[in-house]
Amino acid sequence: MAGSASRKDTIKIITENRKARHDYHIEETYEAGIELTGTEVKSLRAGRANLRDSYAEVRQGEVYLVNAHISPYEQGNRFNHDPKRPRKLLLHRAEINRLAGRVQQKGLTLVPLRLYFKGSWAKVELALARGKKLYDRREDIAARDAEREMRRAAREREKGNW
Repeated sequence: MAGSASRKDTIKIITENRKARHDYHIEETYEAGIELTGTEVKSLRAGRANLRDSYAEVRQGEVYLVNAHISPYEQGNRFNHDPKRPRKLLLHRAEINRLAGRVQQKGLTLVPLRLYFKGSWAKVELALARGKKLYDRREDIAARDAEREMRRAAREREKGNW
């Protein structure tokens, strides 16, 4: 079937870190696989995850997702996982080396933006980000409010012409 998306390309978003785009300037994004246990996968399929206050760090040549909360699986009994354990992210060696070098720069950090299934594989969208200052956040809010007002005014003007 030419032109149709295969089952492997379907993306099901589990959770997003909305606060990340508010608190950081996103410079680059990477897609990383994530090393999980069986109960973690089942919990993710149930949509029970949270990326708030999580980040990624490079340790001994590997990238780990730290402080991401994946709730324990209800039917997991003694084989359940620790909800906030560090989870290894799967990236190519060149990407890891590049990220390690960039994170050494002042003000850059690795922030997860969203957690999703791509086909049957769990993935993390990881961003190389720089923290926003308070005035940057205020500017973003003012720009968003101005955009909303312009759309509202255009809609009102359109209504009046009919």
